[in-house]
Formats: sequence, structure tokens, C-alpha cells
Amino acid sequence: MILTSLIIDDEFLSRRSLERLCNRHENVAVLGSFDNAWSALRFLDQHPVDLLWLDVEMPGLSGFDMLKRLDIDPLVVLTTVKTDYAFDAYQHEVVDYLKKPIDWARFSVSVDRVLDRYRLRQTTPPVEPALRVRVDGQSLQIPPETIEYIENVGDYVRIVTETQSCLVYMTMKSLEDSLSDGFVRVHRSYIINLRKIVDIEENTLVIGNKVIPISRANKAELLKRLNLL
Repeated sequence: MILTSLIIDDEFLSRRSLERLCNRHENVAVLGSFDNAWSALRFLDQHPVDLLWLDVEMPGLSGFDMLKRLDIDPLVVLTTVKTDYAFDAYQHEVVDYLKKPIDWARFSVSVDRVLDRYRLRQTTPPVEPALRVRVDGQSLQIPPETIEYIENVGDYVRIVTETQSCLVYMTMKSLEDSLSDGFVRVHRSYIINLRKIVDIEENTLVIGNKVIPISRANKAELLKRLNLL
């Protein structure tokens, strides 16, 4: 499998370095290399690609502003000297960060992640079975995709969905074990649905109107699951 790609970076040496890495990898083909986002957008109007190697901070139009203007949905790897773009990266479903200067080993890992995401896009995701719980003696089926977060409340857990909140007599651990990879423990008292995040700060995240703490012990796993680590 060969991924067609585009390099967008205002720094000449960074572009050349990335071109050499791409040319060395058997699964990557570079169709163009641009020093500004506007030129890249014009190219993409006529030549859609699978993957963008995208710098964030560029004069004229930033990498994230460029993504907002795209009519296509390529996979994106950020190439940057900083790594504090977690929320913007998550909103644009960025596959990976490559921190400059980029070495071959880290580049290869990034290509593997892109290939995994590319293959995932080609398959129809299986329907996740409903979560079966008992509430006030009644059996209730909750579609996992509707769950926003789960909160520990003593001997109970509170499951908050898009339309309701219910208290269930069970442990966080047993509930966590029954959920898919789309959920992650961010604090001893909270499990969240990754797809429901609307904002991320240093030690908190927001889902709906709820501000949820991120513990130091769980932060690395959260960032890893978001492909931001």
C-alpha cells in the first residue's frame, strides 16, 4: 500500500528533511511540497491525497486554519517544534505528532499509525452492543455511543448520556471492563467517552457542560488514546 502525501512547511530545511524520509519509506509517495498553506490548498483542489505532513505555525495561514478550509478529509500528521495543540489536534482527528527534528525511527512509527488509521477507514465499524444495566429493579439497555461520561458515586456509578442520567449499583472497574476502547479512565472517579470531548485543558476536559478533572496518573493514557503522546 502506498499513501500519497503532501508536505506543507514554511521552513526549507524541514521540508527537505521530510522529503528524504518519505522517499526512503516504501509506503509513502510525495506528490508535492509547499512552503505555504494557500498553495497547498490550490493543489489539493485538483489533486487530493491520502496524507498531509503539516506544520502548524506558518505565516499567512496556519496549519489548523488550512484544515478548516479543506473540502477533502485526508489523514494528518503534524510536524512541529511544539506539542501543546492537544484540543485542536483532537478536533481535526490528527493521527500523530512529529516533533522536529524528525528521526527515521519516529517517522516510521508515524507511518505505521497512519496506515492503521487508513485501513480502519476502509472498514465498516462493528455496531457496539448496548450496555445492559439494572436501574430500580428494571433492566435498561444503553447504547454506548450515547454515553458522555460515567461518575463514581460511593457504591454506585452515575451513567450520564445525551438524554438521561441514571444510578447503577456496580463498581467502576466492572463497568470499565465492559466498555470499548472508545472510553478511558481519566480520574479515579470518572470514565469518559473520547468522542464526546469538546475541550481539553492542562488538567481538565469538558464534555457537554461538565468540567471533568484529569488526574496526573491517568493523563498519559488519555493523551496516548488520543494519539497526542
